[in-house]
Amino acid sequence: MPPLTDSFDLGGLRLASGEGRRLDLDVELEVDVAQARSSDKLEHTVDYAAVHARIVRLVSERSFLLLEKLGDAILADLMRDERVLGASVTIAKPKLLAGATPAVRLQSRRRG
Repeated sequence: MPPLTDSFDLGGLRLASGEGRRLDLDVELEVDVAQARSSDKLEHTVDYAAVHARIVRLVSERSFLLLEKLGDAILADLMRDERVLGASVTIAKPKLLAGATPAVRLQSRRRG
């Protein structure tokens, strides 16, 4: 039987980039939760507080010219956890263009 998957969202992250730019991020993870559903133990799922801390550190400590490159770095970090089957990240630069907010949404999925 294939593993049960659910997703969790970590939305509304408002962070300052390494260059001091304000960025808004939303992250969604598709996670194998079969073991966590029966055990009720944090070690059997993805710790969203740890995910948050890693994203904050990555955004604030590294420098990226393009949102696409930042998004790729975030996805690569998220996908290192074998329990993550897929992930998406949306990164926006609020009110950058005469009040308009450009955003990029990137996705990654585990193969096989």
